[in-house]
Amino acid sequence: METTPETNPPPQSSPFELAVEVMNTIRRRVGRVFLGQTAVLDQVLAAFLAGGHVLIEGKPGLGKTHLVLAIARAFGGTFRRIQFTPDLMPSDVTGHTLYDMAAQQFRLRKGPVFTNLLLADEINRAPAKTQAALLEVMQEVQVTIDGESHALPPPFMTLATQNPIEQEGTYPLPEAQLDRFLMKVVIDYPEKHDEEQIVGELLTGTGLKASEILQVCDVAGIIAVQRAVASARVAQEVIAYAVRLVRATRETQGIALGAGTRGAISLVRVAKSFAVMQGRDYVVPDDIKTAALPVLRHRVAIAPELAISGQNLDDMLTSIISNTEAPRR
Repeated sequence: METTPETNPPPQSSPFELAVEVMNTIRRRVGRVFLGQTAVLDQVLAAFLAGGHVLIEGKPGLGKTHLVLAIARAFGGTFRRIQFTPDLMPSDVTGHTLYDMAAQQFRLRKGPVFTNLLLADEINRAPAKTQAALLEVMQEVQVTIDGESHALPPPFMTLATQNPIEQEGTYPLPEAQLDRFLMKVVIDYPEKHDEEQIVGELLTGTGLKASEILQVCDVAGIIAVQRAVASARVAQEVIAYAVRLVRATRETQGIALGAGTRGAISLVRVAKSFAVMQGRDYVVPDDIKTAALPVLRHRVAIAPELAISGQNLDDMLTSIISNTEAPRR
């Protein structure tokens, strides 16, 4: 009697392989609406998957809101935006309790921080007290209102923006608060051909909108990707390399303030994201190099005499990265 040959079921993907697939699909889909800014997209996604927050510096009109909306759409997360102004109060950020006359009890009115992705637009326009309210939420991932703590829904990420040109009426973030951001991403004008494509698609209505991005996974899926990123392996030699880079910022002539230990920890966290983006579950020195500039630039201050002479901080950090010995693979 003839028998039908038994077919083997398709092999199941490992959690790590699924994480790589989800991450790369999100990169491709968001990249279709956030054109010409591949490095910015990769850096923001790296911070998100490392569970950190990002400070974005750039001129208005370069698509920062578009980027955050697109990422939220890709995993089905919630998105809120706060426009920081000099009269913004801490309760406008975190929320407050109010007395319900009909129910004869106090009710919690949640602020915009109760979301997955929060865009804090022009954070340096709000006074220090309001800035501190947001930075406390970023650090603790919870809100305390009238003595009661309320945990934020995971995942939670803040993308704070500041305009590098307009300084009138602003309250610059002090170094201790800047250090709470995992990365500082600088967004610049797109290349000519990318800008032409953006303008053409907008005027003709042929471009893909952030709201039209197909969802890649759900919130639970993105949390699983974050766990996979956190579990990437790091050799002791690579950790030592990250520490050498950070220590070099403290010892280089012309730098007034070097990065602290949190800088080295952040380097390794972000490097794990870049490793997974390359399909690896282990970190190599090049991942540390890729992470170094956005992770360190807001943790380091150039000496005033060099700043006056027009020296560029990014150039100094690039020189430190080039001159610091990296371990061999």
